[in-house]
Amino acid sequence: MRTLFPDVVHVAGGGVEPTSPQPGLERRVGAYNAKLFLAEHRMEKGWAGAAHSHPHDQMAYVVSGHLRIQAGDQTFEIRGGDSFVVRGGVQHQAWALESSVVVDVFTPCREDYL
Repeated sequence: MRTLFPDVVHVAGGGVEPTSPQPGLERRVGAYNAKLFLAEHRMEKGWAGAAHSHPHDQMAYVVSGHLRIQAGDQTFEIRGGDSFVVRGGVQHQAWALESSVVVDVFTPCREDYL
C-alpha cells in the first residue's frame, strides 16, 4: 500500500491529541509528508529513554529544559535553545535532567509514530 501526501499539510496545535509512548514522555504529532515528520516531545524530570536507533535522520531543538544525550560515542548536555542532529542508524539515548520540551524533525516520515 502506498501512502499519498497532499502538497500542503497544516496541523492546528490545539487539535492535536497527545500520546504517551512511555511513562514520563508525551508526544504530539505535527505536520508531516513522505519526506519529513515533526513531533513535539515533553519529558518529565527523571525520564530516561531507552537506547535505540532508527533509519531516520533526526534533528532536535530544545524549547525548554535540560537533557543529557548519548549519541554514538558522544555524551553531552543540552538546554533550551540548543539543537543537534543524529544520522539514521546511530544508537542514541536521552535523559531529562529537568522537565523538558523538544521539537524533533525526522526524515523520512516516521510512519511508525502515526
